[in-house]
Amino acid sequence: MRLIGLALTALLLLLLVLFAISNSAAVLLQLWPLDLAWEVPLAGAVLGAAAISFLLGALVAWGGALRYRRRAWKMQRAAQLLEAELAELRAQQDAARKAATPAGTALATR
Repeated sequence: MRLIGLALTALLLLLLVLFAISNSAAVLLQLWPLDLAWEVPLAGAVLGAAAISFLLGALVAWGGALRYRRRAWKMQRAAQLLEAELAELRAQQDAARKAATPAGTALATR
């Protein structure tokens, strides 16, 4: 399975390199309200836009998952508290059983 992932990654990187080599013509990028202009290769502009879009999408997905991570953290904390309470109750029950048995070996001497 790992080999398939590496093969797909290598194929994707090869396609990106071929795209960058094939589209080296310069384009002028301008930011409308400001008087900024950049002359970059077409491949750089496309790949840069794709990278920015990916990062924005990842930020939105991360923000959307915050609620679920917070809920999971609260549930994990509640489970830890319940496990500690259960261990304490079991210890109390074991202590009560030992106290109820007189000398602990009365049955073993017969």
